[in-house]
Amino acid sequence: QVHLVESGGGLVQAGGSLRLSCAASGRTFSSYGMGWFRQAPGKVREFVAAISWSGGSTDYADSVKGRFTISRDNAKNTVYLQMNSLKPEDTAAYSCAVATVGWGRPEKARYAWWGQGTQVTVSS
Repeated sequence: QVHLVESGGGLVQAGGSLRLSCAASGRTFSSYGMGWFRQAPGKVREFVAAISWSGGSTDYADSVKGRFTISRDNAKNTVYLQMNSLKPEDTAAYSCAVATVGWGRPEKARYAWWGQGTQVTVSS
């Protein structure tokens, strides 16, 4: 079992930046790929970004590519999501999860041990 706690969300104007953190405790964090997902009200949860166990490989949804950067610090058991050039359509609850099988987009990995999420609201 891995326990995840997200932080860093908030209210920001369009064009601004936020950095989300996902702190993990429990089983060996560095053994797993990690992913960020988001869910807006009335919409299904969507994949945002993923990172391999070593941090050497990353993948992004087309909607955030070039604006968001996922990274991890295995010494701190933490994965980050740097979000720049935010748009109102980025407004959602953002959650991190552990890739227990594979890593990357949901079609390539199996995710479990979800965090509670942190709200990001982008005003126009």
